[in-house]
Amino acid sequence: MLYSMTGFGKAVAELPGKKITVELKSLNSKQIDIAARVPSSLRAEELAMRNLIAASLERGKVDLTIYVENVASEATVRLNVSALRAYKADVEQAAAELGIPSPADWYTVLMRFPDVIKSETPAQADDNEVEAVMTALSKAIEALMAYRRTEGEKLETFFAKRIDRISELLAQVPQYETERVERIRTRMEEGLAKIHNVDYDRSRLEQELFFYIEKLDVNEEKQRLTQHLNYFTETLATAGGQGKKLGFIAQEMGREINTLGSKSNHAQMQRLVVQMKDVLEQIKEQVLNVM
Repeated sequence: MLYSMTGFGKAVAELPGKKITVELKSLNSKQIDIAARVPSSLRAEELAMRNLIAASLERGKVDLTIYVENVASEATVRLNVSALRAYKADVEQAAAELGIPSPADWYTVLMRFPDVIKSETPAQADDNEVEAVMTALSKAIEALMAYRRTEGEKLETFFAKRIDRISELLAQVPQYETERVERIRTRMEEGLAKIHNVDYDRSRLEQELFFYIEKLDVNEEKQRLTQHLNYFTETLATAGGQGKKLGFIAQEMGREINTLGSKSNHAQMQRLVVQMKDVLEQIKEQVLNVM
């Protein structure tokens, strides 16, 4: 089963007087890249949180956000009057030295400074809060992985349809191969006929024509492309973590399609190759999102 690297998970934990919300969002990345925004009271637990996320998600650009709401009626915040007084004095002194007027609205100005509000929240989370946060984080990870699985199933369907489409286009190639050989033969004979009074060895012409046609033979490319298509489908059915392998297989498919195009020497075959390339590009774009 495939896993997408795009996902979202959320979990909520409640304690007496507190509500804890944990949110996880992940996007495509070649390795695990975690950005964490957690309250200062939980900073000591950030490393453990990162390790838990990394062990579960393996790859992806992950954003972790934790909100801790104080819902107790008696839990309030209050102004840090001493800090406000100091800031006001600094502003007045700066205004006097610069020769500019003091602010007309002191509250608007002073409330923009840091640490002007005191919270009753403890500086360090206790054991119960830490346990609740880690439990919520585990649930958020589970929710994100469920999201990734759902997106992965959609990607499987997407890939299967496009692999089938390339197979259909490849199956149309043989109908033009015989015609292509006859066209090459006719074109060479017509070119020789335009040269008057020149005798040529017809058996040598047949030999040279054989060598030329052999260089344009696409049977090996068709066989290898078919093998790559089958391998891609087989890899889809294996366990997760196959994104890089699918990318490598897609590159090999591209090589065979490009060689097929360079050897085609036939308008209809080249149109088929262009369509194959278009479908393959769609595959390559989405492979980047696969775990």
